[in-house]
Amino acid sequence: MKGICIFLADGFEDMEAIATRDVLCRGGVDVITVAVGSSRSVTSSHGLTVSADLSRSEFEASVEEGGETGADMMIFPGGMPGSRTLASDEALVAMMNRHYAAGGAVAAICAAPGLVASQLDGLEGKRFTCFPGFEGKAVAKGALHTGEGVVTDGRLITGRSAGYAVPFGLAILAILKGEEAAEKVRASL
Repeated sequence: MKGICIFLADGFEDMEAIATRDVLCRGGVDVITVAVGSSRSVTSSHGLTVSADLSRSEFEASVEEGGETGADMMIFPGGMPGSRTLASDEALVAMMNRHYAAGGAVAAICAAPGLVASQLDGLEGKRFTCFPGFEGKAVAKGALHTGEGVVTDGRLITGRSAGYAVPFGLAILAILKGEEAAEKVRASL
């Protein structure tokens, strides 16, 4: 999947989606939000209703696959039941695996590393973090849970919880635009 997309399902965690998007936009990254439901309207776990840039059908009609690099990223915020919805979306998980296998990057925070990113092929030996209690599936696949706030291991970026949403966004920005760009945004916050 070419580009930078944040995938939203009803019950997404507000801070993890909005703060991440905000940090990336401040860094000059073109971010597209994608609602995985039938409309663009998505409601967060705290009752905030947002209009995503694309509905699922609009995304599917426009998505480009093939030739991915680490500058192409699929981002998954946590929150419940949003993370469970993303994790149970077989087509989305299959796309994530094709994307990662082709050289694209994956970023997930809170419950999403344990529920969504844990379904990635090739996790053995990868360092990651997630909300406590969600590490089991990734650990069972040979991933190494650190418990740190934010972990970058190659093309996999993970965050522990909503309290790390800004550092998570900055870690993604550092991958996409470099450490200098991330530091400039960090200094402006």
